[in-house]
Amino acid sequence: MTVAEGHWGDLSRRLVTGGITAILGFWIMWLGGHPFHALVALVAGLMVWEIARMVGVTELAVACGLVGGLAMLLLVTYQTLYTWPLLLAPAATGFARLKGNRATYALYSTAVLVAGYGLAVQRDDHGFVWVVWLVLVVIVSDIMGYFVGKAIGGPKFWPGISPGKTWSGTIAGWAGAALVGLAFVLLANAGLELVAISILVAIAGQAGDVAESALKRRAGVKDSSSLLPGHGGLCDRFDSLLGASLFVLAAGQVIEFPARIG
Repeated sequence: MTVAEGHWGDLSRRLVTGGITAILGFWIMWLGGHPFHALVALVAGLMVWEIARMVGVTELAVACGLVGGLAMLLLVTYQTLYTWPLLLAPAATGFARLKGNRATYALYSTAVLVAGYGLAVQRDDHGFVWVVWLVLVVIVSDIMGYFVGKAIGGPKFWPGISPGKTWSGTIAGWAGAALVGLAFVLLANAGLELVAISILVAIAGQAGDVAESALKRRAGVKDSSSLLPGHGGLCDRFDSLLGASLFVLAAGQVIEFPARIG
């Protein structure tokens, strides 16, 4: 294997898998409504399944995933105060069976459902354009970080948790997010503050990535699963979106979001 092959050897699989995932995801986002709710529930359920396996609830992982997916579907379909206790449903399912990592499992599985809820609210309340903005900030930040980090390298961002991430890639991710924000300022008639918000969303996405890396390191695994060739599992692919969605859901409580488009 040459140096170049080792450096970029996973690129083709990442591009194919990422392309198919993106096309399917954007199409269902455009449809919105029940199809999008079903997609969010499916992804959330699979992510809970992956988390359960990583923390040691292997024999109950399928049940945890099914409970997580069903709870997510009910949450995003009805979106009422009475369904909020369902956020804890997957945590309660696996909690009693764990000898260790109880807090870790409860925290991560609940975060998946809260993030999924936030994504559904973003689509339902603000429209297609603004959920696309959120996803594009995450995707562009991730792509810029990946390519610049691979090409330039340099000091590691957090070697003890995520040894593959560099400061060059991290900063490139912020720049990519700013460009996405600027594009939506021009195309969607938003205020310039969207550029700063986009950078904060990218930082939250990177925090989600680091948090998932910490979970994998704790579990002693390289990937959350092998569901997505070239990317690992759904937690590996959507960890940044999870962090970004949590941030936007929280920020939406204190700042006014742009008017609904689409």
